Formats: sequence, structure tokens, C-alpha cells
Amino acid sequence: MNNKIHNRKYLKEFRRELRNNSTKAETKLWQGLRKSQLDGRKFRRQQSIENYIVDFCCPSENLIVEIDGEVHNNFINNEYDFNRTKRLNKLGYKVIRFTNEEIYKSLDLVLEAIKQEFKK
Repeated sequence: MNNKIHNRKYLKEFRRELRNNSTKAETKLWQGLRKSQLDGRKFRRQQSIENYIVDFCCPSENLIVEIDGEVHNNFINNEYDFNRTKRLNKLGYKVIRFTNEEIYKSLDLVLEAIKQEFKK
């Protein structure tokens, strides 16, 4: 990983705080991603890339998984998310998004959708 864009020191405490105060949806999804249990792929939570902190990142797949709660349902946050995704795409990452509700109601389908994004 390129340390110039990954896990910048000034974001370390914020990343730790986010990990220690995960949302219920993040905690539930993490149970399905941690310890390389999804097709042997290693995921990291609250990884920073440039000035962004992403919910989950699979470095080997250049895949980012974001969980969107109600706070994302407004124009300002939608625009921020759009620009953020555009920048992460330029850095070579694919960003996929799920809602809290999708995590709660159909975790198996979410995990399957993530697997479908893996390079063969």
C-alpha cells in the first residue's frame, strides 16, 4: 500500500474512534467480513485513503464497501458522497454502497453482492 495516501497519521485517532464506536450496521457487516472469512479476502475497517475514511476496504480487490444510514439522505451528503466516490475511483478503487436496512434485513445477500465484485 502507498503510505502517502493510506492511513495518514493525523487521522489515526479519528479512525480508532470510528472503530470503537461502530454503528450497529457496521458491526453486523464486520462479523461477515472479518478474519478473511469472505472468500479468503482480507478487509480492513475504517481505513483512510487520502483524507477520506472508508467503512471497509479490501486492498487486494481495490474494493471499498460503504454503509449509508439516514444521514446520507440529503443533497449535501449525496453531493459529498458522489465527489468522494469519484476521487476514490480515480485512485483505482471500486466503491459499493449498502443501506443500514439492507444490512439488517438481508446480510447474506449483501455478502453475496460483495463477493460478486471480486476479481475472478
